[in-house]
Amino acid sequence: MLRLLLLVAGLATVLRAANISQRTFGIDYGCNCFVKDGRPFRYISGSIHYSRIPRYYWKDRLLKMKMAGLDAIQTYVPWNYHEPQMGVYDFSGDRDLEDFLQLADETGLLVILRAGPYICAEWDMGGLPAWLLEKESIVLRSSDSDYLAAVEKWMSVLLPRMKPHLYQNGGPVIMVQVNSEFYTGWLDHWGHRHSVVPAQTIAKTLNEILACGANVNLYMFIGGTNFAYWNGANMPYMPQPTSYDYDAPLSEAGDLTEKYFALREVIGMYNQLPEGLIPPTTSKFAYGKVHLQKVGTVVEFLDRLSPAGPVKSTYPLTFVQLKQYFGFVLYRTKLPKNCTEPTQLSSPLNGVHDRAYVSVDGVLQGILERDKSLMINITGKAGAKMDILVENMGRVNYGRYNNDFKGLVSNLTLDQDILVEWEIYPLDIDGAVNHSIHGYPDRPKRSVGNPLSYETPTFYTGRLLIPGGIPDLPQDTYVNFPGWTKGQIWINGFNLGRYWPARGPQLTLFVPRNILVSSVPNNITVLELEHSHCSTQACEIEFVDKPVINATTQYKNVPPPLFFRDMWLNYL
Repeated sequence: MLRLLLLVAGLATVLRAANISQRTFGIDYGCNCFVKDGRPFRYISGSIHYSRIPRYYWKDRLLKMKMAGLDAIQTYVPWNYHEPQMGVYDFSGDRDLEDFLQLADETGLLVILRAGPYICAEWDMGGLPAWLLEKESIVLRSSDSDYLAAVEKWMSVLLPRMKPHLYQNGGPVIMVQVNSEFYTGWLDHWGHRHSVVPAQTIAKTLNEILACGANVNLYMFIGGTNFAYWNGANMPYMPQPTSYDYDAPLSEAGDLTEKYFALREVIGMYNQLPEGLIPPTTSKFAYGKVHLQKVGTVVEFLDRLSPAGPVKSTYPLTFVQLKQYFGFVLYRTKLPKNCTEPTQLSSPLNGVHDRAYVSVDGVLQGILERDKSLMINITGKAGAKMDILVENMGRVNYGRYNNDFKGLVSNLTLDQDILVEWEIYPLDIDGAVNHSIHGYPDRPKRSVGNPLSYETPTFYTGRLLIPGGIPDLPQDTYVNFPGWTKGQIWINGFNLGRYWPARGPQLTLFVPRNILVSSVPNNITVLELEHSHCSTQACEIEFVDKPVINATTQYKNVPPPLFFRDMWLNYL
């Protein structure tokens, strides 16, 4: 019996090996087509970025793509997502690329892998890790020896992981390629209208493409979310918002849209659509209002946010020089003279990257912003502490400005005098949120200034209790910030991303159900950077069941897609 089992197992191995050996994918230049397993093949693909979708929802999104008639997906590999620090690699959890490829294979989808090292994708620094900039002379995306050495080391880690997933090895990856995109929508920027491209326009063009017998990749088929600090930016400096909805056929939350069904109908004219039910749009739940409590300012929590203490320097240091690649850094110096009358604090070389919240002895003075606000007036006594909290709003994701240093990247001046003798605090806010800010801790020692001020960067905490007695909870939801200005939010330690309703167009942030729990209260931490309504109204945020990512803003128009396409070509 044992010999029989061994023979059967051996035969299965031989048959599998024979089957794999017959799997081929290539190009027939004579017939101007791809050839899969010896036969002409045309793919209809859609882009999905696993880094913008919680692992919990990968299978749902892939199955919806399959049911739309797609036979392939295209995905990027963001280098900085997997090597956040030099030589430190992460392929676990939401970063488990191999599991994502396996799920695509199990769903019956081929994969076009865009392995980088550079990806653009409106992703921070186009996927390149910020630690590359520690060598300031490095020339990114070039034959620079330092750049090529780093790329070679990264690829020596990534490519062996990808080899088993190649089509000829039994996996789903048919190609590794760059620059294949038919836009289904367009990207957004803070302060502009939400981009929308009509479904029928996209459907008409797709029909024309497929009628020619061409291969096509729909970018994006689902956009997803720029959680945490992963959004990129364009030039002149315009950071992307947290939502990467892209007006795609599947919404940011994976919802089936009119565009999804319009494109599915077109694809059905050329591909046989799969039988079976399309997975439905996931349910959303409006949990309602949650009361928040002010627990302290950034300065009051400084010992917890920067336990190693400050780095002292005559002149400001950049984020990279501090090995602080994302988030926030606090720069502190003393006023060298009395400023009883409003005195000009300026960044003459546009050296605030990207937004700086300035206070003197705990009193807010104003905001400096890259390309927009290079000077403010301040007041204070000689020797007063001036704190400048600098926010990295996302690195430029393309072109010659890709080497986007963050922080105070040049000197600040008070009148005409260069400010010197800085204490610089790298802030581990994400770590502190998980250990010492959420909940209601003992009040920290207060700094000098107005203890009731709600104007300086301040932490608020609250708890969301998922109601009992309702089936299938928790569900997806959206968090709204009525009366709030700009900041960052964490739920159960998960960094949802930036909110900025004062600038828009995005007012709500997507909250996937997998970060919520129903067994205990959900901890919420909000860092409001500018101004809350908590001193005059109920201090609340609200969980709603519908997104608002297209609110009218103070800006009239965003340049059309062709403008950005031409701009990109000029910079590439």
